[in-house]
Amino acid sequence: MSDQGKGSASTPTGALAPGSDTYKGWLFKWTNYLKGYQRRWFVLSNGLLSYYRTQAEMAHTCRGTINLATAHIDTEDACNIVLSSGGRTYHLKASTEVERQRWVTALELAKAKAIRMMNDQSDDSGDEEPTTQSDRSEGIQGTLKTLISKLDDLGTCNDLIAKHGAALQRSLSELEALRVPVEGGEKVKGVNERATLFRITSNAMINACRDFLDLAETHSRRWQRALQYEREQRIHLEETIEQLAKQHNSLERAWREAPTLSKGEASDEDEDTEYFDAMEESPAFITVTATENTQHRSVSPCGLYSTLTPPSAFHIHLNGSWQFSLVLLERRSHIPDKPNYSLNLWSIMKNCIGKELSKIPMPVNFNEPLSMLQRLTEDLEYHELLDKAARCESSLEQLCLVAAFSVSSYSTTVHRTAKPFNPLLGETYELDRLEDFGYRSLCEQVSHHPPAASHHVISQRGWTLWQEITIASKFRGKYLSIMPLGAIHLQFHSSGNHYVWRKVTSTVHNIIVGKLWIDQSGDIEIVNHRTKETCQLKFSPYSYFSREVPRKVTGVVSDSGGQAHYILSGTWDDKIESSKIVQSSKGGSGSEGKQKTVYQTLSPKLLWKKYPLPDNAENMYFFSSLALTLNEPEDGVGLTDSRLRPDQRLMEAGRWDEANSEKQRLEEKQRAVRRRREGGQGGERERGREYEGFQPQWFHKRTNAITGETNFVYKGGYWEAKDSQDWNMCTEIF
Repeated sequence: MSDQGKGSASTPTGALAPGSDTYKGWLFKWTNYLKGYQRRWFVLSNGLLSYYRTQAEMAHTCRGTINLATAHIDTEDACNIVLSSGGRTYHLKASTEVERQRWVTALELAKAKAIRMMNDQSDDSGDEEPTTQSDRSEGIQGTLKTLISKLDDLGTCNDLIAKHGAALQRSLSELEALRVPVEGGEKVKGVNERATLFRITSNAMINACRDFLDLAETHSRRWQRALQYEREQRIHLEETIEQLAKQHNSLERAWREAPTLSKGEASDEDEDTEYFDAMEESPAFITVTATENTQHRSVSPCGLYSTLTPPSAFHIHLNGSWQFSLVLLERRSHIPDKPNYSLNLWSIMKNCIGKELSKIPMPVNFNEPLSMLQRLTEDLEYHELLDKAARCESSLEQLCLVAAFSVSSYSTTVHRTAKPFNPLLGETYELDRLEDFGYRSLCEQVSHHPPAASHHVISQRGWTLWQEITIASKFRGKYLSIMPLGAIHLQFHSSGNHYVWRKVTSTVHNIIVGKLWIDQSGDIEIVNHRTKETCQLKFSPYSYFSREVPRKVTGVVSDSGGQAHYILSGTWDDKIESSKIVQSSKGGSGSEGKQKTVYQTLSPKLLWKKYPLPDNAENMYFFSSLALTLNEPEDGVGLTDSRLRPDQRLMEAGRWDEANSEKQRLEEKQRAVRRRREGGQGGERERGREYEGFQPQWFHKRTNAITGETNFVYKGGYWEAKDSQDWNMCTEIF
């Protein structure tokens, strides 16, 4: 045993109790011949034994887990425990023999329960069937009666244990007072009999406890689903009522001919004051609650501190008599479930032998039924942030909302490990939400080598967004880094504020072995080129040894002189909050010797919150509500629209074999067109003419006056062609 563990105890925090199978405590785990046994914190819960270096690691990092249902439990000497399952073996040591026996008992009980749950798992399938309200009520009432009966059984067993325990104690007392050996033998026999009765009664109580737990676990899922259903219905009703109230207020303001938004006075509400360290290389903010309150809060015309609600599917038609009708725009809320197809890596490797890398057909098994153009359009998931920002009179508050919008575009990627379809050259995708939300979006694949897509969005609610994104990737063996190149431009019509920023690096981990997961890391600088105000955002990479919150994002919003006005904090997969700075002062030196600035702020206010995923999202590629509608067939779209891709359409329908054939046909057709184009290029050069190559249909190259970059921007004409349904200029690419 190492010196570290010689004086340490492995005292658990509690023993197994009825209604709980959780057992925690310190044990010594064999690591290697250099370090020997090391002290680790072990947690036994739900048939799984996990261990951590410290108790604090339970919140973020598990060092290892073994399933007791298939594990073999053995003991070597007085204090050792050996667990083995599936080729993995843990050599553990307790500080005392009594402690070892406690752990062995807990492990054996947990193993028996885990095996029983595995055997009974098939019996739970009936719980997944939908039930009516009356069925749920009757089921709950019947279950409660059964639970009460089981509780009575436990009470009876408890009384018997107390009775026999008292008798056993009396017998032991009499045994101690004996002096005659003959009588001692008879008394010992009596003690053994009473001990046997005590053990039988204890076993009966333990079995009753197990029956109670099994019954409670069997019905817990049904109760959870019933509760979740009622909660979702209530939330949906609240959202609808809130949206109707907002629309009513808008109509009332229009009727009174008061289009300008009222400006609130300073609020009398006291706010808690918080303190944040200034963001440096490692933006770890420290919050301290002050003893005094401040009154610095004011109501923003753009509603900076109001929370977002999911976009409503309603809109209002007005006529001359000020009567209105509520129209529901129905869009699909589900797609066919993802088929459970196994991926044969060997068949893919055989297809790679002797072929060029660019000609290797990657099967759709790696894909999701959306194109890269549609994924780019998903940046508009939280367009309401820009609608709200367009109403801001304060450019700094507007910058906070723009920063929240830039972070929100990553929230849809947290579970999306499948790759989108690579767009064909000249492929387009439109998202017309003019009647719903006041904007129109158009994407076009403008280049194939390197792959580049241009995107243009214009909103009737006061903003225009455009970007050209080129994807660069690096394969590092265990992970794949995806680096979007290109700037995102956002301009507000009324103020002329022009914001520019770039995307961070996305990393897909466990490419070869293990479960895929995605992380975002890097820095984003958002610049308002009219006012020179900036926002510095930092996406902290996940670290195996860090105690920070995963997917953390921090930021500081500063004016043109560099003075900070807002602190931003949150995570890119959940929410972003802003805190207004009311005072700053110099603090102590950090770990690198730099003097930190301490910001005194108001309480944080929610800027953005991620919408919950739709029901059954895990079987629908983890698509959001917007993503489910992106590939929905629509009439009147351009002939090159991604919705018309046959391979993508077949994959969405679950016909993956046919989708693979169509994908290979489209890729070969694209290569043939490219060969003809390159052949024409050679002929033009021989005749002394300049060959322009492929020219996008709806975008053309221009040099940006702000960034100095030359990229493709929208030249117009698409929506006019859609209105007239004249698509003669479109090339047949499918």
